Amino acid sequence: MIPHSVLDLSPVPEGQTTADALRNTLDLAQHAEQWGYNRFWLAEHHNMSGIASAATSVLIGHVASGTTTIRVGSGGIMLPNHAPLIIAEQFGTLATLHPGRIDLGVGRAPGTDMATARALRRTLDDGTGFPQDVSELIGYLGEAPEGTPVRAIPGAGTHVPVWILGSSLYGAQLAAHLGLPYAFASHFAPADLDQALTIYRQTFRPSVHLDRPRFMLAMNVFAAETDDAGRYLKSSMQMAFANLRSGRPGKLPRPVDDIARHIDPAMLRMVNQALACSASGGPDKVRSELGALLDRYQPDEVILTGQIHDHAARLRSFEIAAGLLAEADVRRPAA
Repeated sequence: MIPHSVLDLSPVPEGQTTADALRNTLDLAQHAEQWGYNRFWLAEHHNMSGIASAATSVLIGHVASGTTTIRVGSGGIMLPNHAPLIIAEQFGTLATLHPGRIDLGVGRAPGTDMATARALRRTLDDGTGFPQDVSELIGYLGEAPEGTPVRAIPGAGTHVPVWILGSSLYGAQLAAHLGLPYAFASHFAPADLDQALTIYRQTFRPSVHLDRPRFMLAMNVFAAETDDAGRYLKSSMQMAFANLRSGRPGKLPRPVDDIARHIDPAMLRMVNQALACSASGGPDKVRSELGALLDRYQPDEVILTGQIHDHAARLRSFEIAAGLLAEADVRRPAA
């Protein structure tokens, strides 16, 4: 069985509030723990009315306190928004409260618009300082020799596992150079996946963190009892993505029966290309599509997401996916 995890953005559906979204996040995490998921990661985004996970480390603490065994972490923290010491202290605190259960995935995008990025950190970072920030962060989480002038307390000595997240070749190169685990954002930006994965695996340098590459594949899942029902659930994310690309981000739209009537053909093609790493439909179709992706990329772990408007349907989708991924033959697409 391949290890499988959940990526949650704490979506805010149309007709609901951020309080509803946060309750749903904890409920999903508790169910994911029961269904055998390995990790539950939350993503940092800002100034988006459809995403409630902006204070990511706070929400990680809430989820970790409401669960007992599942690993909880960030997928990810957008490091240019923060001083590395602050993140080391936050995640060092989380790791001290929940030992052995906290992960720290970091990315170099701001996770928001430029005006909001400026409000977050006052001075914008174009990402060129990201490698230095990652090394500084890892240093704060490691052992602090006597006389070290700046220490993360809590944080020093916790050795919180750090993952590099990316949707381009840059993250793959950095993760390989530092010998860190790597997660690719193929659930919304799969264009460079093949090349990035090749770079990561071929240029990986063993380190004190890992002796060989560890790759996590991200994908969307919209699983239901029938193919039509799965297609219906997926339409919410398709419309949300189209709205975002059109400069009209908002709450997660309600699903529709015929997506082609709601998005013009050119935009729909672009959306479907962005969401190409997806499995949607009834159990047999989802099994086949999951298996095809796993066969092609041979990940060490898979992390699933899926913006579904109805919380009960979202729970059911992750439950179906967990059952399929627990099957020994899931890598073989159905005939």
